[in-house]
Amino acid sequence: MDKMKVWGSLFRCSSASVFFPRLLVFIRVCHTTNSASQEIIISNLVLNYSGPQQTLYQALEATGIEWTPGLVDSVMKRLWNHGPKALLFFESFYYRPGYTHCPSSFDLAIDIAARLRDNKKVWSFISCLRKCGFSPSPRTFAIICERYASFGKPHRAVKLFLSMHHHNCPQTLSSFNTILDILCKSKHVQLAVSLFKTFKRKFSPDVITYNIIANGWCIVKKTSNAMEVLTEMVEVGLVPTIATYNLLVKGFFRAGQVTQGYKFFIQMGERGGNAKPDVVTYTTVIHGLGVNGNTSKARKVFRMMIRDGCLPSVATYNVLIQVLCKKDTVENAIKIFEDMVQRGYTPNIITYNIVIRGLCHVGHFDRAMEFIEKMKAGDRSAPSVQTFNILIRYLCDAGELEKAFEVFHGMSKGCCLPNLDTYNVLISGSFTVKKAEWMVEAGKLLVDMVERGFLPRKYQLHSCPCFLSIDSLSFFWLSTSLVVAADSTIVEAPCCRPHMSSWNFLEVHVLLLWRWFNKLWFIFIIETNFHL
Repeated sequence: MDKMKVWGSLFRCSSASVFFPRLLVFIRVCHTTNSASQEIIISNLVLNYSGPQQTLYQALEATGIEWTPGLVDSVMKRLWNHGPKALLFFESFYYRPGYTHCPSSFDLAIDIAARLRDNKKVWSFISCLRKCGFSPSPRTFAIICERYASFGKPHRAVKLFLSMHHHNCPQTLSSFNTILDILCKSKHVQLAVSLFKTFKRKFSPDVITYNIIANGWCIVKKTSNAMEVLTEMVEVGLVPTIATYNLLVKGFFRAGQVTQGYKFFIQMGERGGNAKPDVVTYTTVIHGLGVNGNTSKARKVFRMMIRDGCLPSVATYNVLIQVLCKKDTVENAIKIFEDMVQRGYTPNIITYNIVIRGLCHVGHFDRAMEFIEKMKAGDRSAPSVQTFNILIRYLCDAGELEKAFEVFHGMSKGCCLPNLDTYNVLISGSFTVKKAEWMVEAGKLLVDMVERGFLPRKYQLHSCPCFLSIDSLSFFWLSTSLVVAADSTIVEAPCCRPHMSSWNFLEVHVLLLWRWFNKLWFIFIIETNFHL
């Protein structure tokens, strides 16, 4: 029996006489495969499982696998883009006597629950963490704070940081830098500056602290403020590092101040010492010049760095290939790619993704697929969800929806779960076509993404019913399925009851159903009677 097909039919049966023989086959497969294969098989088993946690635990226990924290973490990472299933797998171990999740597993579960905006479950996991004899670490709080900030709730992130000591995790300079970095990268720079000014006497800011604030101003394209931070840094007796200068160079180019950025780069070379350009500096300048359309000057800087004895990195080649794809020709970019390989550099997944995007942009989908096959053949650069998203996006733009859906369905078979971007691209592509059959597919995708814990965009919830109004039966199925899907994401565990955010999410779909039900009910009755 094909090993990779065992999991596919394992849980699709309800009869015990069928279930247990298949389970025994699965056990043999698990014991005759390596660690990586076990991760894939277990992940697929969980994805195809539908039932209570206790039954899943019994099935996992029956495999006889020696469960280690590393294996659990690896499986959860594979299930990352299916949050409810990942949490189902994590919580199934509550039923196993003697097994205690390690802090890294709890952090993964907390991150997934926070991504699902399940605040109650987040704190339930923290409670379980304490019961297992651990205390929340600075990393745990950083995970939650980052989710709060990304969801537009930076003040909740700050409040959590200020309460860390209540959870037996005192604030340190490192955790202070972390919260500042989270706020700055989520573009809440003013709040980060206020926090910095309030607590700088308590935590004695270091170079990293000032770099974070300067980088925050660069992110929001206020380079003059970033330069003021550099001045203040010197005034308090701190010596700027090459990282400080590099983020300022990047800030100038990000703000579109190409002349100032290049001038600052030249001044760094003249100054020397801590300001002497390194590989990151050259890479930043090449990218900055290239994306602003000056590819000839970017290539000149590339030659300059080699002349100055600074060897380019894979990242340097990546940005050069990227700017040539965007501002020059794909053929010239591929020449650089080939030159990179000839010089002994190993392309990484980012390199391949850049080339694939460039080929797709000019409509060379067959050549893009050739590069994807090269990635599959390699050991270090297997295609990621971002790789497939690039291909799906350009296929949708070209009107090749059938091929886009083929790639989409092939992702799961290859153990690469689609993420939120995948669904958004396919649903948007289906809306663009404005044909009934593709709108039904879009509806199925909406249901599928909700089942996986992803929140649809507002325009998707409004647009899909508009197009499906010509087929009230399809819309009735869609709305009802959305309610069922939202309800199915509510998973109970011994220490985790259904949470308010899940019920609020369910309520949204109930209201959506009611809003359109009145409008389409009359058509629904007529069509039903007509078919009768």
